Amino acid sequence: MIIFEDPNRFSQLQQSCVATIGKFDGVHLGHQLILDQLKQKAEQFSLPSLVILIEPHPEEFFAASADDCPARLTVVSEKLELLESFGIDYVFQLKFNRELSQLCADDYIKDILVNGLGIASFIVGNDFRFGHKRGGDFSLLRQRGEEYGFEVVETAAYERNGLRISSTYIREELAKANFDLVEQLLGRAFSIKGEVVQGQQLGTGLGFPTCNINPQRQKIPLVGVYACEVRLGDRFHPAAVNIGYRPTISNADGSALLEAHILDFNEDLYGKTIEVIFRKKIRDEVKFDGLEALKQQIAADVDQVRELLNGVSQ
Repeated sequence: MIIFEDPNRFSQLQQSCVATIGKFDGVHLGHQLILDQLKQKAEQFSLPSLVILIEPHPEEFFAASADDCPARLTVVSEKLELLESFGIDYVFQLKFNRELSQLCADDYIKDILVNGLGIASFIVGNDFRFGHKRGGDFSLLRQRGEEYGFEVVETAAYERNGLRISSTYIREELAKANFDLVEQLLGRAFSIKGEVVQGQQLGTGLGFPTCNINPQRQKIPLVGVYACEVRLGDRFHPAAVNIGYRPTISNADGSALLEAHILDFNEDLYGKTIEVIFRKKIRDEVKFDGLEALKQQIAADVDQVRELLNGVSQ
């Protein structure tokens, strides 16, 4: 899979493509259905498949604070990894910035879709809006498609029990810790990947050393203490995980942090990438009256993780 940010680079490699566009947050079953549709259409046209990936999310760009935008299910690196696993040929990372937000709908079509990517077929939702002040819509795309010579195809919709699967719906269920349902909607267990970074060593001082990960999101999709599995290569280890803002001992900058205490584990993981797979919620974040109370609660959390995840392979 080839990733690029300048459409001029694509024109040096290919003359045309079949494309779709979106944020693809979560790359859930609804997105996967669109990707299948994209690949089938690309095969029909004998052209490469291309995903226009909008980054950052427009809601994040315009948000006054992290609380004003939706929580992210997946960061860019996770999206790209998933898109590659589904056999997409090209990803155009369309940078959403002030310049793009000011681009009128007609120039958006002409400069990006036609001159930049040479789109032969464009698969897009009938609710897709684009261009300055969201002036472009599905109807305009159809009109310009006839003028410029590309077809516009409506995306397929994936429903479960009469409900359309969407990133918003998954965020809502994730916040409720409905991990079994979220796994069904994503087609995989919900997880967060990241590089283990140096922390304040507070967990070690309490007798529960942790692997610390920066969630790399303006807004995290869940907060609390969870029974998780940590994947290291092909090994899975049970872990007690806190993700949130540590009200008892907060970060100096107030940012979110994921801390994973891997049970019965004593390896140096600094600088290594781990995957934290969420299984059960244990409790909400709580501010304790001192470190001793926190230590006692962590011990109880670890016991609960042992009970919940008994049988996880070491």
